[in-house]
Amino acid sequence: MLDFLRKIYYKTWFGKLLMILYRWINKYLISDEVFVKWRYRLERGKKLELKNPKTLNEKINWLKLYDRTALHTQCADKYAVREYVKGKIGEGYLVPLYYHTEDPKDIHDGNVTKIPCIIKTNHDSGGGTFITDLHSVDWSFIQKQLKNRLKKNYYLGSREWQYKDIKPRIIVEQLLQDSGGNIPLDYKLHCFNARVHMVQVDIGRGTDNHFRNWYSTSWVREPYAWSSPKGHGKYTDPSEEDVERPATLDKMISLSEILAEPFDYVRVDWYDVDGKLYFGEITFHHDGGMQQIKPEKYDLILGQQVKLTKPAGDQMKI
Repeated sequence: MLDFLRKIYYKTWFGKLLMILYRWINKYLISDEVFVKWRYRLERGKKLELKNPKTLNEKINWLKLYDRTALHTQCADKYAVREYVKGKIGEGYLVPLYYHTEDPKDIHDGNVTKIPCIIKTNHDSGGGTFITDLHSVDWSFIQKQLKNRLKKNYYLGSREWQYKDIKPRIIVEQLLQDSGGNIPLDYKLHCFNARVHMVQVDIGRGTDNHFRNWYSTSWVREPYAWSSPKGHGKYTDPSEEDVERPATLDKMISLSEILAEPFDYVRVDWYDVDGKLYFGEITFHHDGGMQQIKPEKYDLILGQQVKLTKPAGDQMKI
């Protein structure tokens, strides 16, 4: 459905007019709860149960709407979260920060001098621009991209409240590479009530060979898939090949549980660079709670293991 709507938007003037109207209605007239319920029905083809959520995706959406604190905003901010991590586990796990600014015009060879690096924004979801050779960079193009990204409020497209009030900023960090010059594997630890329950490993991100494997904390392959769309009707399904258990797994688990302590559900991301751990990011609502877990029975099995601890009376207005 979404692919069909995108074709209308990009190829017809009528589609663009409808999209402008939709964005205005979405921003000013639709409540968060109505939007999330509508989006869930569109993506999943069924009603979202919020009064008595049972599945993992239902509980993630419940948390999206009702568990909202200033700490959520800080941890979703890729710049501000550094202070949270520093206070919890120390700054030794932070990716070196080379530069930061609120003005895209500041991104040029006078300020970006260390390579390899990655240029990204702090207030949204997605990748950044890799810089490995300062002599071949089109700075005006990057500035234009960043200017457009800084204008967007990621909250409006997802209703993930923690993004709403993040002050947009550009950050330049060291681009992590192993001794062979490769981008390290991305380990994402899903924590239920401050205990790591499963580990997601993304292989070949940004390529047609992007796979996603799932493991228990004892590194046994899990019997389910929780995949994301990667275009052309394909998904990040598990690979037939296994990923070797990282030597730093126990450390990843212990550190993740410290960072996850205040939250009912959270995903903590790590990079292992030749045995040295680097914190990636904190994500509160994996894939927005919109992607199917297959076989579907595992959505319920996993959901039963997450306890929602926030009293109903403490729910924020939405």
